[in-house]
Amino acid sequence: MAKKHKKSAAAEPAGGNKPPKLSRKDYEDELEKLQGELVKLQSWVRKTGTKVVIVFEGRDAAGKGGVIKRITERVSPRVFKVVALPAPTEREKTQLYLQRYISHFPAAGEIVLFDRSWYNRAGVERVMGFCTDHEYERFLRMTPPFEQLLIDYDTILIKYWFDVSMEEQQRRFQDRIDDDRKKWKLSPMDTESFHLWYDYSRARDAMFAATDTEFAPWYVVPSDSKKHARLNCISHLLSQIPYKELPRPKVKLGKRSLKNKYDDQASLEGRRIIPQKY
Repeated sequence: MAKKHKKSAAAEPAGGNKPPKLSRKDYEDELEKLQGELVKLQSWVRKTGTKVVIVFEGRDAAGKGGVIKRITERVSPRVFKVVALPAPTEREKTQLYLQRYISHFPAAGEIVLFDRSWYNRAGVERVMGFCTDHEYERFLRMTPPFEQLLIDYDTILIKYWFDVSMEEQQRRFQDRIDDDRKKWKLSPMDTESFHLWYDYSRARDAMFAATDTEFAPWYVVPSDSKKHARLNCISHLLSQIPYKELPRPKVKLGKRSLKNKYDDQASLEGRRIIPQKY
């Protein structure tokens, strides 16, 4: 049985307790600083050949995607790779359950962010009956040793659970219904999760009980405030990896060469230029 991860006595309360309002300017200033640190992390990971796996789990509309977007928007997709797998194919259903996730694990110098992960089996598959009791129980039993093996092979594993309150989740779902830009985010599975709140809570609790270990603990991100959740999660992520700022060579543009100069704008005349509506 997995050894339980001890909870900090000073742990912050989970969803339902919004922190003081954060101005957009303060938020953007802090985000810029954190994204600058992510760039430093990127250089260090590439230089040292470090391998990192980050798991993002949580309720629907808890804000996982927003955090992942802010982590990746200023760094290279060759280093920070996002994995968001669709439902398994008929062939994949016959494979070893973890097989399709393992194929996306990082090589040296890569950070892989799983927007939902192998923990689907402990959440939606369990609640919606997409797996048998035997498959579910085997998953809970085998996941800690699997994660220990991953760590033993020199991979940093960080697991986040985004916790949103019942009221805030409902507000976000309604926002998706009302906003044409967000309708694509709302799926039939989301509406099912809305009706089965406590079933998902029990599944979460069982998952924590079985897989919150000393070597691969779960970190809970209170996410009723998106801005705070993004800043707090990125800050915590940076604290979990022992990166160092590496010296960077100074870059100078110098002067353009005017050799073979010609009117390169005139040569575009007659080409298909898109309508200039704005």
